[in-house]
Amino acid sequence: MTLPALPAAEQDDVQVVTFGCRLNAYESEALRARAQADGVENAVVFNTCAVTNEAVRQARQAIRKARRERPGARLIVTGCAAQIDPAAFAAMPEVDLVLGNAEKAQPGALADTSARVRVNDIMSVRETAGHLIDGLRDRARAFVEVQNGCDHRCTFCIIPFGRGNSRSAAAGEVVEQVRRLTAEGYREVVLTGVDITSWGADLPGQPSLGQLVSRILKLVPDLPRLRLSSIDAAEIDPDLMRCLAEEPRLMPYLHLSLQAGDDLILKRMKRRHLRADALKLIADVRAVRPDTAFGADLIAGFPTESEAAFENTLALVEEAGLSFLHVFPYSARPGTPAAKMPPVKGTVMKDRARRLRAAGEAALGRHLQRQVGRVLNGLVEKPGVARADDFTEIAFVGEAPVGEIVSMRVVGVSGGKVVAELLP
Repeated sequence: MTLPALPAAEQDDVQVVTFGCRLNAYESEALRARAQADGVENAVVFNTCAVTNEAVRQARQAIRKARRERPGARLIVTGCAAQIDPAAFAAMPEVDLVLGNAEKAQPGALADTSARVRVNDIMSVRETAGHLIDGLRDRARAFVEVQNGCDHRCTFCIIPFGRGNSRSAAAGEVVEQVRRLTAEGYREVVLTGVDITSWGADLPGQPSLGQLVSRILKLVPDLPRLRLSSIDAAEIDPDLMRCLAEEPRLMPYLHLSLQAGDDLILKRMKRRHLRADALKLIADVRAVRPDTAFGADLIAGFPTESEAAFENTLALVEEAGLSFLHVFPYSARPGTPAAKMPPVKGTVMKDRARRLRAAGEAALGRHLQRQVGRVLNGLVEKPGVARADDFTEIAFVGEAPVGEIVSMRVVGVSGGKVVAELLP
């Protein structure tokens, strides 16, 4: 990530620089609104990520660059990296304020100058931040954060120490927010969080994500499209499976947190599924919703990963019929059990990541070719670009309003997208 220099006329604006996951990006919109409400001026807010060492390095680099380019601005650091290691950012002379993930949600927090570091124990947080459920949107679709934190302790993951334990937004609040967004004209809403399939476990009666989805679709009949963000392959409940089978307004795309395709590596990661479980889940979904497309997160070069173990992960891409891959070279995070395991050589790790990405490109190519000749409904994301129900990106010729759903026929493939023509 690079931090662009701002024109002189914009020097009093609040700039929010986002690193890492899409949830961070959505929360950055709430931070921008919070800064405006608090009357903050001439500031740069860094919403950091702690998933990899590279993400932390990029954040520190961007902070130093911002100080050079905006010497009079107030530099505020928050997000997961700030939550996990506030001292490291407090030690940077460029930084004016370090806020934890819970503190950043509090009214007045960005403007408060009473203390330079305000980071409390994230594990003590028991509620979702109420303001984050409201207003997370882009021009085409809206996002509702239904859950935050994670109760699981995968051996490679530092995020629970940045986000805290899992906590759910109340179903009524979620439904009301979706209703408001639909009334405002949004045609697609995405349910998002750190581990959304754990939604409801901390609520009275322990409702499931599938029950929440069913409730939204029933109580907001005017919403054309409901989409799920990344989900855990170990936690698709029967109600969610029924919704996939019976509710065409629930989009046929699932992005699975698979991480590996080898059983020994999955056990060493402390994942809650095995290879066969992932394949069965995908087959079960396709049995009830054949048009479902699947994406996956995969880690290359996890400690102790042999060439045979890696080949199992590589083979999973085609065997599972995955279409969209997010490939991450393993990054050792201090304080995690995996950081103490025998590492894979860096050159080997990079080569495996390259091979996985190549497999992902081939898988995407196969998926796109299957769309040629089909009529797709696409949500227009920006002029000339839309997103199909199954997450396929569409480049189209013609004019259609951003945020509208239009029908088009696929005539070809180019640059990782299908090419389509608008239908009358």
